[in-house]
Amino acid sequence: MELLTVNIDKPETTNFILGQTHFIKTVEDVHEALVGAVPGIKFGLAFCEASGKCLVRLSGTDAAMVELARKNALALGAGHSFIVFLGEGFFPVNVLNALKTVPEVCRIFCATANPTEVVIAQTKQGRGILGVIDGASPLGVENDADIAWRKGFLRQIGYKL
Repeated sequence: MELLTVNIDKPETTNFILGQTHFIKTVEDVHEALVGAVPGIKFGLAFCEASGKCLVRLSGTDAAMVELARKNALALGAGHSFIVFLGEGFFPVNVLNALKTVPEVCRIFCATANPTEVVIAQTKQGRGILGVIDGASPLGVENDADIAWRKGFLRQIGYKL
């Protein structure tokens, strides 16, 4: 077995969701869950089929996001993984619960805009995702000023009252 890391290649502020699933029907069901959760959502979805033709299956509402998903799914090459890239102004917090209710979705590895490395195991059979490195390590512990900033920021962007 060989361990690899694959960098997610994306624009700095673009959010994405990486998960594992188990069935070709995932493409349609994830697409439906996203458009049902946020009307007008812009996204691209790629699913790495793990049997049969072993194709990267694609869907989405935004050609640029679909291309980003296609490119990253090919780089990951991990069976039954899926990746969703969200267009500008759309965020994982608005769609995660909908994705988690899709019967084929087994797990979500991450939902982030941070620089991300995916830890992959490669064997003779294929590739699998072991986990992710999402962003950077902590540099310290928040103080009172940091707490005040966090609370103010969340209210400023409308996530808290």
